[in-house]
Amino acid sequence: MTSFDQETLRQDFFSLFGLQRQQGLDVGQLELLYRDIQSKVHPDKHAHLADSDKRLAMQWATHVNEAYQTLKDPLQRARYLLQLGGHDVRMETNTAMPMEFLVEQMELREAVAEAKAAGDADPLDVLHRRLKKDIRAEYTALQQALDANALERAGELVRQLMFQEKLIHEVDDALEVIER
Repeated sequence: MTSFDQETLRQDFFSLFGLQRQQGLDVGQLELLYRDIQSKVHPDKHAHLADSDKRLAMQWATHVNEAYQTLKDPLQRARYLLQLGGHDVRMETNTAMPMEFLVEQMELREAVAEAKAAGDADPLDVLHRRLKKDIRAEYTALQQALDANALERAGELVRQLMFQEKLIHEVDDALEVIER
């Protein structure tokens, strides 16, 4: 079928694409590598083979898709790196956040709700720009923490970024409702 075997299938996502285990990566290069591997393992290319080879192709295609989806998203990539480093982010059980951060998140959510209710896009646009800037800074700090192997700090930043990413989606949704 291909040169891929079950052992190679068990590689971590970075190794699968021949990439360094690091937060910073070239997403364009990742996409090229993904398309190359996917073109070799896509089940349609192996429809004429024995059932066992078809199953292997399906496993590969699924694995490659999962790897690509994980690595192309910086937040998922960070969570994966933490997992590979043996650090459990404890998303479900560790809700501890700095009080200042939580208060700010509550205030920002209230501002989104007020602007949405008023049908006013201007404060939402301002908030969107501010959040984008804050999120970029958080991702820079996250990359630095991961590069320094400061996994506890990286875990904190991942949890905060999840809040921030959710909030920016709420702003986007509110803007979409207003602009209709």
